[in-house]
Amino acid sequence: MQASRLLSILLLLQARGRMSAQALAEAFEVSVRTIYRDVDQLSAAGVPIYAERGRSGGFQLLDGYRTKLTGMTPVEAEALFLSGLPGPAAELGLGEAMAVAQLKLRAALPERRDAVGRVAARFHLDPVGWFRGPERSEHLPALADAVWNARKVRIRYESWTDVVERELEPLGLALKGGTWYLVGRAIGGRSREPRTYRVSAIQSLEPRPDGFERPADFDLAAYWAAWARDFEARLQQGEAKLRLSPTGLRRLVLIGPAAVAMAASTATAPDADGWVEATIPVETTSLDHAAGDILKLGTEAEVLEPADLRAHLAAVAGRLGALYA
Repeated sequence: MQASRLLSILLLLQARGRMSAQALAEAFEVSVRTIYRDVDQLSAAGVPIYAERGRSGGFQLLDGYRTKLTGMTPVEAEALFLSGLPGPAAELGLGEAMAVAQLKLRAALPERRDAVGRVAARFHLDPVGWFRGPERSEHLPALADAVWNARKVRIRYESWTDVVERELEPLGLALKGGTWYLVGRAIGGRSREPRTYRVSAIQSLEPRPDGFERPADFDLAAYWAAWARDFEARLQQGEAKLRLSPTGLRRLVLIGPAAVAMAASTATAPDADGWVEATIPVETTSLDHAAGDILKLGTEAEVLEPADLRAHLAAVAGRLGALYA
């Protein structure tokens, strides 16, 4: 445990520069006295670490000192190789950089070269869903550069209702199910709250030369988790009561896990033919979208409620019957 902490202190100082004893103690959840002992041991081992006194003082490595990753365990090295998705990295314009980084990691761990090489032969991560290819993402490298360097961008964007132009402060990029999303704040809009934009819906992009100051309290992961929950809740605010055959129940996975979970908790006892009545969440923004989900179940489901969705499906079924008559 102490050896691991010593290495972690060394890598942390190498990554962040100067840090106070109190900050190091909080990072490793130990006492300040323990940090002082750890620093003494690093110094005794030949690590060029020194302290500066004063309010802005702290521990720091000698300028230019770098350490190799010889303290990395095989499992940690393999985890780093597993986390490198070549497809998304290439889309962001980082494919070559990621390949070079992996070569450097292999060079830093010569005794574990075979171990880290096993990862690519045994694990493959494919973030794109079935029956679809990756979405158009030619603007991703420029967006990634703007996000990284805190530069404003002007976009022409096709929303569900209109085509609009926005000048944005790009705060981050998120990949979900093979689809890239941009999180940014509109400049000159009614609200300065971050919003989410589907990258494939960006028709044109113009990087701006002027920068912006990122909000100090913005947490991309926390924002994305909250936004995704809210998006799903807003999208499926309605409910539909169905009659489902045993096959229809199994096909609910085609609609989504929320439908499977709600149906399981609301299903009645099966009738003589094995059919049940159950409730599932449906979209309220469009009858076409809700009907499209129900049609995935084919003739193994009947909508009982609401009446407008049942009537809409009856009309669709009538048009289908006429088409194939």
